[in-house]
Amino acid sequence: MKALVTGASSGIGRDMARYLSKLGYDLIIVAQREQRLIELKEELQTSVEIISMDLSKAENCIELYEKVKKQEIDLLVNNAGFGMFGNFETTDLSKEIKLINTNITAVHILTKLFLKDMKKRNSGRILNVASIAAFSPGPLMAAYYSSKSYVLRLSQSIYKELKKAKSNVHISVLCPGPVATEFNDVAGVHFSLKPLSSEYVAKYAIDNTLKNKQIIVPGFLNKILRILSKLSPSNLSSEVVYHNQTRKK
Repeated sequence: MKALVTGASSGIGRDMARYLSKLGYDLIIVAQREQRLIELKEELQTSVEIISMDLSKAENCIELYEKVKKQEIDLLVNNAGFGMFGNFETTDLSKEIKLINTNITAVHILTKLFLKDMKKRNSGRILNVASIAAFSPGPLMAAYYSSKSYVLRLSQSIYKELKKAKSNVHISVLCPGPVATEFNDVAGVHFSLKPLSSEYVAKYAIDNTLKNKQIIVPGFLNKILRILSKLSPSNLSSEVVYHNQTRKK
């Protein structure tokens, strides 16, 4: 068995790689910070291939696929991504474009390319990492919330296509709330809710992916928030999110 994990140098991606190795998966781990990947490889028991690459560049995503396409990837984990905080008109445009390219374009390209191979052999799984943010508008984190909504809807759409085709390929989408990772520092926010541990979220995500669960929401409170988002008008959800976001400064 072989899994490819992007964003594997820290947080959920790193802990997913650790857990998958314990399950016996050989790994291809991808991130920009090569030294972090080397350190991770040294602690894992299964075979690990390191690829240091910036996935915010579309050509790198295609290059990644070309590098590994001859290997049979049983599980693709699209985890690479980041957030940013601030009023939409004042946030840095270049950073925002990099966010969109990482959170959306990279996920789209890698999902499409690897899915084609999985469909041909009629086996394989894809886990796309979205967020609880995908279920509502996100004032003060507009680009991030919108990007995760794209990942959710893309995954749901593909899920239905695979079902209609009676395919043995499965796609899941992880929608966690706050997690104790480096995300806060990168995004420039501080969450008022107590975060779940990265180890717990990683294990919960992989276990449910292997059970072919479509939407994976770890944590009881996050499950409640998802239900409330379904029941609340978008204007009310937007107001609640704005109020909560102002407490993150």
